[in-house]
Amino acid sequence: MSTILVTGGTGTLGTLVTPLLRDGKLRILSRHAPAGAAEHVACDLLSGEGLEAAVDGVDVVLHLAGGPKGDDVATANLVKAAERAGVGHFVLISVIAADRVPLGYFTRKFEAEKTVIASGLPWTILRAAQFHGFCLDAVRAAAKLPVVPVPGGMRFQPVDAHDVAARLAELTLGAPAGRVPDLAGPKVYTMRELVEDYLRANGKRRPKLPVRLPGKAGRAYRAGDNLNLDAETGTRTWEEFLAQN
Repeated sequence: MSTILVTGGTGTLGTLVTPLLRDGKLRILSRHAPAGAAEHVACDLLSGEGLEAAVDGVDVVLHLAGGPKGDDVATANLVKAAERAGVGHFVLISVIAADRVPLGYFTRKFEAEKTVIASGLPWTILRAAQFHGFCLDAVRAAAKLPVVPVPGGMRFQPVDAHDVAARLAELTLGAPAGRVPDLAGPKVYTMRELVEDYLRANGKRRPKLPVRLPGKAGRAYRAGDNLNLDAETGTRTWEEFLAQN
C-alpha cells in the first residue's frame, strides 16, 4: 500500500479527495490537526518547517495546498523535500491558463508548475477551471451592493469541485502522466449570466452596471485567454450547483 501525502487535505478540495484515496495510506499535511485523521503532520510549507518529517517514507505527494500568495515558494520547498525523500510521484493541481493570464495567482501557479517539471520527480499536473464555489463567492459579494458591477466580456467555465476531486484521485492512484488534459465545467458563462443566475436563484433584484476591467488582465479576459474550450469537462453545471447552495 502506497503512502500518500496530501497537502491542503483539510481544505475544500482536500476534504473531497481524501475519501477517494482509501486504497493508499493517507498522511494529511496542514497547520492544525484535523479531527479523525488517521495520520497527520503539522507543517509550514512557506517556511519549510516540518517538511522533512512530512515527506519521510512517502510514495506519492498530492499537492493541493494553495492561496492568494506564496504558491510558488511553497511548491518549491515541497519539491525539494520530496526529491530528497525519493518520492515516486508528485501530483499538482493548477489552474487553466496559468501561463496566459497576467495576474499574480496565475503566474505563481505557473511558477509552481515549472518547478515541478524541472525537478527530478515523476510528476502529473492537472489544470482546472475556477470552482463553482469561487464564482459563487464573487457574485454573492457583488450582489450585496445596491448596484452590481458586471465586467464586460468576462467568461468563465466553472467546474464542480467534486468533479476535480474525482479526477485527482484517479491521477494520484495511477502512474505519473505529465501534463494531463485540462478540466473545466460543461458550459461557458458570461459574468452577467453568473450574476443573473445567482440573483434569480435567491429571489433578488439588483440593477447591474457594466464596467470595463482595465489593464493587461482585462484584455486577457476579454480575449478569452482564461478559457480552454478543448478541455475535458465535468458533469455538474452552475445551475445545478446553485440549486443546492
